[in-house]
Amino acid sequence: MPSRFHCPQFLQAGPAFVLPPEASHHAMRVLRLRYGEAVYIFDGEGVEYRAVLTEIDGKPGVVLGERVEENREAPFAVTLVQALAVADKMDWIVQKAVEMGAVGVQPVEAERSVLRLAGERGTKRVEHWRQVAASAAEQCGRSRLCAVGDLRSLPQWLGSAAAGQRWILTPEGGTPLSAMPRPEAGVSLLIGPEGGWSEKEVAAALAAGCQPVRLGPRVLRTETAGVAAIAAMMALWGDF
Repeated sequence: MPSRFHCPQFLQAGPAFVLPPEASHHAMRVLRLRYGEAVYIFDGEGVEYRAVLTEIDGKPGVVLGERVEENREAPFAVTLVQALAVADKMDWIVQKAVEMGAVGVQPVEAERSVLRLAGERGTKRVEHWRQVAASAAEQCGRSRLCAVGDLRSLPQWLGSAAAGQRWILTPEGGTPLSAMPRPEAGVSLLIGPEGGWSEKEVAAALAAGCQPVRLGPRVLRTETAGVAAIAAMMALWGDF
């Protein structure tokens, strides 16, 4: 499959334009593509074109071809509400959530989160995760970006409005995922940190209307649980 590049707003420039710096570097320095090779260009909002690499004013650019009409989005909306995880686990979680078809990833601070982010450091990490999401969309063929929300505390998120249902993954006491109805209006899926949700957090989530759901008898790691749940949902009601 030809390489794909996220070029927000550039598609409005016309049938030919110079690639933005990130896409140019990736195409010419990382992938070692050559002028004349076929690529795909998408804006992250559902618009995608076949294109050909070319040189424009001495810089790497593209000439757009026909528009791609194929829809690769999941048939229902899943937002992964993920408690912060340490090291590169969050990168992996965001990447795989995009591949599974999530429309959003909302990072939240939990009582037992080992990773703590605040101020400029938190802002930079969120921007990094958005770049991870864009790269994952390029790889997996999606023309719409998975939205990565600004960092929030769990109480802040629970107090906000969210479309569709709210499910909180718990290792025991919840309804088996296979017994849940298809979330026609979409679903937000809450995943705890390495140490799990505290009793206080679970109680607050239930009071806010979240339904407890479980994935079977085994306790999954935080970086496994959300991805496994979305994959199971796509097998039960989606496009797998």
